[in-house]
Amino acid sequence: MELFGIFSIIGTIAFAVSGALVAMEEEYDVLGVLVLGLATAFGGGIIRNVLIGVPVTTIWTQGPLMLLAVLSVAAAFIVPVSWINHWKRAEAWFDAIGLAAFAVQGALYAVKMNHPVSAVVVAAVLTGVGGGIVRDLLAGRKPLVLRDEIYAVWAMIAGFAVGLGWSESRLELIVLFALIVVSRMLSVHFRWKLPRRSLKDKTLAGKTGRVDI
Repeated sequence: MELFGIFSIIGTIAFAVSGALVAMEEEYDVLGVLVLGLATAFGGGIIRNVLIGVPVTTIWTQGPLMLLAVLSVAAAFIVPVSWINHWKRAEAWFDAIGLAAFAVQGALYAVKMNHPVSAVVVAAVLTGVGGGIVRDLLAGRKPLVLRDEIYAVWAMIAGFAVGLGWSESRLELIVLFALIVVSRMLSVHFRWKLPRRSLKDKTLAGKTGRVDI
C-alpha cells in the first residue's frame, strides 16, 4: 500500500474516534455520534477539495475509508465506559495523530496535482485542521485551532516540508509525520502559544473580578 493510503487510513481512524468521543461527551445520541465522527474524518478533505479544484463528489469514491470510519465510530460507541475514560486521557494523542496524518496526506494530494507550494500548504492546513473545526462547531465548542496551544502551525510546517521537496521518500514522510505528532504534543504539554492581543479593557476586567491573561 502506498504511503498516501496509509496516512489516509491513520487520519480517518484517529479523527473518527476523536469526533465520536466529543459527541459522547456532549451526550449526543447514536446518530449524532455517527454524524460527528464522519464529519470529523471527512470534513477537512471536503473543504480542501473545494479550494484546490477537486470535485466534492469524489468523497463517494472513498467507500472503504467511509466504512472504516463507521466501524471506528461504532467501536468507540460500544466499548465500556472505563475504556473510554482511558481513551479520553489520550484524546490529545488521537487529535495529534489525525492532524499529522491528514496534513501530510493533504500536502501529498496537492503535490500529485502539481499545485504550487502555496496551494500545498493550504491543502495541508485544511486537511489537517478542517475536520477538527467542523467537529468543534457541530459540538458547540470553540474550535481547537483557535485556542491557545499551537495547532495549525504544525500543519503548515508539514505543507512546506512536502511542497518544497524536503520530505519526499517514504522514510522522510514517516519522520515528518512523527515530528508533527511530537511537536503537537509538546505544544499541549508545555502550553506553547502564539502571540495574541486582547481588545478587552483590562481595568474593567479587574473591577469585575475577571483576569485577562
